[in-house]
Amino acid sequence: MLADARNVMPDELKFEGDKAFFTAALDRADLILHGHNSYEDQPNSPRRKRIILTRKIDAIAPDPSNPRATLWNPADASFEAACNHAGVDSGTAAVIGGPGVFGMFMGRYDAFWLSVAPHVRLPGGEPCFPGVPARTPQQILAAHGLRAGEPQMLDAANEVSVTPWRRGA
Repeated sequence: MLADARNVMPDELKFEGDKAFFTAALDRADLILHGHNSYEDQPNSPRRKRIILTRKIDAIAPDPSNPRATLWNPADASFEAACNHAGVDSGTAAVIGGPGVFGMFMGRYDAFWLSVAPHVRLPGGEPCFPGVPARTPQQILAAHGLRAGEPQMLDAANEVSVTPWRRGA
């Protein structure tokens, strides 16, 4: 789960090691993609180019509240068209969620970094991918041709780790 039943990421799911890993990865990305309910509240957030997926517009539009953001309705325009509007034609795109957004790009990931906090339970929460909890996130990633690499410990006291899942690894 990536949020509780209210669709909010609770404090018990926030770990400093995971936050540092996430922030560093976003600092390296050329473009951030996320749904309208997802965001990353960090010092560099306003400087990042982003595409926000939404059904509230037709095709593609500038975000009136953020000059570095493009609003994109995937039902009416291609991802490539949204990237073109955002001014990004190459580089690394970081997909930060939610589940519908993660699911949309399952067949396109070169790598997906899956963080796990094994001692946190969020009954009725927002799953990380479509198909969870019937299948585990690991089963879903494997079913899409991604293979687990070596996990990295992010918070030893809470056993929070991140595992890279790579295509053809």
